[in-house]
Amino acid sequence: MISTPDGVEVVATRADAEAMARPPLLVLDALTGFLDGEGLGSGAISWQRIGEGHSNLTYLLRRGERSLVLRRGPRPPLPKSTHDMVRESRIQLLVKAAGISVPNIVAVCADDSVLGVPFYVMDHLDGAVITDAELVGLDTPEQRRATAFAAVDALVTLHDVDAAGGGLERVGRPDGYLERQVGLFSSLWDASTRRSVPEIASVASWLAANSPTSQRASVVHGDYRIGNLMFEHGAPPRVLAILDWEMATVGDPLADLGYFLATYAEAGAASTPLELTPVTRYEGYPSRAELAARYGAATGLDLSELRWYQALALWKAAVFCEAIYTRWLNGERPGDRFAPTLADGVPALVRESARLIEG
Repeated sequence: MISTPDGVEVVATRADAEAMARPPLLVLDALTGFLDGEGLGSGAISWQRIGEGHSNLTYLLRRGERSLVLRRGPRPPLPKSTHDMVRESRIQLLVKAAGISVPNIVAVCADDSVLGVPFYVMDHLDGAVITDAELVGLDTPEQRRATAFAAVDALVTLHDVDAAGGGLERVGRPDGYLERQVGLFSSLWDASTRRSVPEIASVASWLAANSPTSQRASVVHGDYRIGNLMFEHGAPPRVLAILDWEMATVGDPLADLGYFLATYAEAGAASTPLELTPVTRYEGYPSRAELAARYGAATGLDLSELRWYQALALWKAAVFCEAIYTRWLNGERPGDRFAPTLADGVPALVRESARLIEG
């Protein structure tokens, strides 16, 4: 049995797991049996937690010569329609077939008796993610600029995929997407909060009253930011894969652009809990305005309502961060170092969203 600050993480046998009040995140004998059945490696499993996720969990697994990555949701209870690993894997398979760079999924387990929740397994990719440290070779002003532009270009490529065919037409309903987003996240706030944050309702009302008309439909990643991109090693910057597709759907592409810009750390801008790649404040990284201009030039979309999409992104982030904070208050995320920061972080997100709409 291996314990971590957030509770028991790994046990050797299913019997060990059944004897525990708090379920482990990996059960090695059950996982070994699943991997054996899929023909994925042989022998004992070594593992380590990877990634920066505060919601879903990712593990690097090694079995003999095989390196794999397992992605699963958090421990139950799970909010309705979230952490759906089967849906997430299906969307990645569809966009991969359309030419988008994503990890290669090799197995999906919908049976929650193996690890307590569904999960999927991917081939390990030899790349790196930019968070609070730069990658070797991408740390000059010229390469920093090229890195941010590579992220924009990958988003343009994603939004160019035909979302009306190849199975993607069954992923989401683009008509009314923006209105549903405001309604859905308003209801999620009511269901997840234990406190009053006054501006949350006024921002929601403004978003509902000023919703723009979507110009077209595309695959929407839903959490598109530099920290969810894996880059190849070395210069020039090349996006190896887009990661973390839990929130993906078909809807308004500017929702992705608004989120990308809202999470992009810009020199001189206010900091929020979404600033998960702070290195983009360094000299050489382009401004949010430059990134938007590059996207607009490539897609031909009208960006005059962009502040609405950025406000939506910050407001939605406040809602899902509040859910994390409340789960921590309820004792469901012991040892979580991120969740306590949301006591002040969620109101900060709401204030920044309100500042944008006043703007």
